[in-house]
Order: sequence, then structure tokens, then C-alpha cells
Amino acid sequence: MSRHVHALCVLERFWRALKRREIYADASTRWRNPQADLSLAQAWGGGLVAAVDGMRFVVPVPAAFARPSRKHFGSKRGMTWLNAMNDRGMGRGAKIAPGTIRDSLHMVDVVFGLDGGNLPEILVSDTGSYSDLVFGLPELLGISYRPALADLPDQKRWRISGSADYGPLSTFARRKIDLGKIHRNWEDILRVVASIYTGTVRAYDVVTMLQRDGHPTALGEAIASYCRIFKTLHILAFIDVDETYRRDIKDIRNLQENRHSLARKICHGKKGELYHRYERGLENRLGALGLVLNCVTLWNTVYLDAAVRRLKAQGYPVREEDMARLSPFVHSYLGVHGTYTFALPGLAPGAIRDLRNPDAEQDDEI
Repeated sequence: MSRHVHALCVLERFWRALKRREIYADASTRWRNPQADLSLAQAWGGGLVAAVDGMRFVVPVPAAFARPSRKHFGSKRGMTWLNAMNDRGMGRGAKIAPGTIRDSLHMVDVVFGLDGGNLPEILVSDTGSYSDLVFGLPELLGISYRPALADLPDQKRWRISGSADYGPLSTFARRKIDLGKIHRNWEDILRVVASIYTGTVRAYDVVTMLQRDGHPTALGEAIASYCRIFKTLHILAFIDVDETYRRDIKDIRNLQENRHSLARKICHGKKGELYHRYERGLENRLGALGLVLNCVTLWNTVYLDAAVRRLKAQGYPVREEDMARLSPFVHSYLGVHGTYTFALPGLAPGAIRDLRNPDAEQDDEI
């Protein structure tokens, strides 16, 4: 007799059993590695581009991490699930942030708390996830930071030399970067970066300490001055004639929005609200959600890859650019209401179910 239980409840119990982060990282790697071996996933990207964004949840019960925000939570309180995914759609790590706090304060911690694997080479975020101080921290840590930009004409641009002739860009970059300030604080800048890289301190604590509620310290201003170099280069690349740079940023941002859409469909219980009073309970629930998301992503990739291989074997012209546009987050077939069975199908190890015949009449019910 099959046991019918709610999938999130089962995986939440599993999440609670993973008392050590190393075990959870190993479980995530076991799902991420098989996907990386599929040709379709390789068409989506190399796995070294990461996007970080926040997903808001209402917490209608008194909770330590819940904060008010009428814009996002109405008359109730809520929190942010800040999560990272790679360009193949697989979740890499997450962190709970109170209320609607700026994502930039926690973004670097999410990146350095990834669930196994190499650090990304490129990091993408939304328009509200950066400041001058935060902008260059990923660059100092060896990661190219490429946030989406809003209100582009109002962005501040900077130059190194006040007397140099930059031609048409002379009016573009009018503010001068103080290199002397960077030189005087360079050793302390390196200490801060090394402390974050080794995990000695959290990037959130460093940024909070250096900013002082909008009044940066001398060290914070020195780091911000250094970061403005990369910010100006990013703006130049963003408005360059070649649209590939900003198109790639938009593509992975859209991909993460699709992942959040799938997450909202899966987390349907109690209208997507979280009824946990403590951080551990929130981590358990959202950790289970992340596990389900990666399961669905892997399942979709396996079957989409099999469908693509069959089409190629039948002589259909399948272009690489078309493969790259397929989404690992399709969910029209996914039923989330009712009960679920975990009875294993009678398949050989490594085998998958037979694919449907596209020319046959399909039943409307999935």
C-alpha cells in the first residue's frame, strides 16, 4: 500500500535530519552533477554564472525574522528568501533575511555559502541589490559583478584622471576617483577581503559596519572608491553597441523569475504563507522548497534532453539556439493539490519513462 503524504512535509523532515551543512551540500551536488552531464544543460550555460534574488513571504504569526512592509506584505509582516541559482537553473544556496532588507547586504554571504561546487565567475542581481561599496566586493573576491541597471541616465560615472581627455566620454565621467584614499587603506582593504573569503566574518557584518547608516567610515569610503572603477566599467559595457552583455543579464534574470514562479506554485500550502516563529523553522521549510525546486529542475532537464535527442535521431533540425531557449521550469504538468505517492516505477536503473508520441492524440488531463 502506497503511503500518501505531502511532499513538502516529507522533504522538510529530511531537511531537519541534515544536521550538518556538509551532508546537505553533498545531496545538492548529487543532483547538480547529473544535470551538468546532459547536453541540454550544457547548451543553457557552463554553470559558472550565478543569479541572486529575493523572494518575499508573508509570516502572519509573531516571528523574530518577520518585519512590516505595506508594499509587500500589506498589514502583515514577512521575510525574504534570498536564493542563488546557476545559469542551468539549479539552486546553489539560500539565506533568510528579515523583512525587505536590501539584498546587497546579504548577497555576498549567499555566494560564499553555496551548496558545494566552484564559486561562480559571474554574479547577476536585480537593480536594487547594489551600492558603490557593495559593487566591487565581488570583484575583489574574484567574481565579475553584473547587476541589472535601472534609471541608466541618472547613474553616477567616475574617472581616474581629472585632466585626461576621454573624448566623447569626458562628459560621461565627471566625478574623480580618489586613488590616494585607496592607496592609504589598501592593506586594510585586503584584510577585509581575506576575512570574507575565508569565512572569518560575514560580508553582511562588514558592510553594515563600514556604512554606518549611510555615513561610511574612512575604510568604507576607500572600498567604495575602488568599487566605482568596476561600476563605471559595468555601465560602459551595459550601454555598449554590442547588446550581448545586457541581453545575457536579462536572460538569467528572467530565468530566476521563472524559478520563483515555479516556487510559488509548489509552495501553495496556506496561500504560500509561512507559519514559523523561529529562524530554524523558516530554514527547514524553505530548505525543503529548495530541494523540491532542484528535483523538478533535474526531472525537467532529463526528459527535455531525452526529447531533444529523439528529435535529432528522427532527423528534425534542432538548433543550439533553440535548445538554449528551453526552460527547466516548465510546470504545466505539475499537480500540487491532493496527495502524492512515492511508489517507485518499475524502471531499470538509469532508465526513464517512455516519451509520448507527438503525433498521437493527447489526453487533456495530465
